[in-house]
Amino acid sequence: MGASHARAYHHLPEFEIAGVVSRGPASRGKLAAELGGAVEFDNFEKALAETKPDAVCISTYPDTHAGYAIRAMEAGAHVFVEKPLALTVEEAQNVVETARRLDRKLVVGYILRQHPAWTKFIDIAQTLGKPLVMRMNLNQQSRGDEWRVPKNLMDSMSPIVDCGVHYVDVMCQMTRAKPVRVHAIGARLSEELKPGMYNYGQLQVVFEDGSVGWYEAGWGPMMSEEAFFVKDVVGPAGCVSIVAGKENGAGSADIGAHTKTNRLKLHHGELDTDGRFVKEDEYIDTSDEPDHDGLCEREQIFFRDAILRGLDLGDHMDDAVNSLRIVLAADESFRTGQVVSL
Repeated sequence: MGASHARAYHHLPEFEIAGVVSRGPASRGKLAAELGGAVEFDNFEKALAETKPDAVCISTYPDTHAGYAIRAMEAGAHVFVEKPLALTVEEAQNVVETARRLDRKLVVGYILRQHPAWTKFIDIAQTLGKPLVMRMNLNQQSRGDEWRVPKNLMDSMSPIVDCGVHYVDVMCQMTRAKPVRVHAIGARLSEELKPGMYNYGQLQVVFEDGSVGWYEAGWGPMMSEEAFFVKDVVGPAGCVSIVAGKENGAGSADIGAHTKTNRLKLHHGELDTDGRFVKEDEYIDTSDEPDHDGLCEREQIFFRDAILRGLDLGDHMDDAVNSLRIVLAADESFRTGQVVSL
């Protein structure tokens, strides 16, 4: 993610890259060369002190997000930080309060909010009536380096927390209703994980308007490539689905395939007096959607506009805390075996 965001800054004329920070000299040097010889650092505090940047992009593992974001804002910088915003709700609220107190722009990397096909998916879901039934998953069969990164992520949090914030955020946009309770199940399928961590989970969330949603995520070499990509929403008037997955020609661990949609399928549920469907299913082509780097660039355009045009990010920041609250409640539910009321 850091490399994709760096390429976006490199392409946008309003940004100038002051430095690249990473503990890994090989990957850092390769990226710096790609960016035309960017200055390299292996220490965040040193980079802040020497470059005095106007903006900082944080694409580290989740356990450092909150601390780096606060230090950057206290140094005078606006911040783009990858999701999830923090490891706890309290930490996330502290980051948001720091942004408000120092009048700094804080953008959280909810990439699907900048995805034209996903925004269309949300818009159509809002026409289906209430309550909504929202079904989503993203399982990843992985090996080698594809498995190393998720294992490192699971030093901080489970898949339903790390990835779940994206899809719970989508559910909240679809329903525009208050979440009221959460339940989750999970399983530890690998002994390579730290004690107490699990690499498969499913959460269920109930909203105040009667809408319900589930999200499933599993990471590891044991995961199935069948039905790893499910994204559909059902309402009284019909349903809408993202038609993707294996049609992309990529495996479940391919990050580029995670945001690719290909097309949307809209099913109308209305029947005539003979019990036949009044309308045929519609397919909405989305094959001209941006690729992964293109979506990262759209995120940085939003960050740029927030800074230069003074966009109000109050709802954006509150939504980031809200979706984190829900998935952390799901993690609590898994560990306690109890339904968590919000």
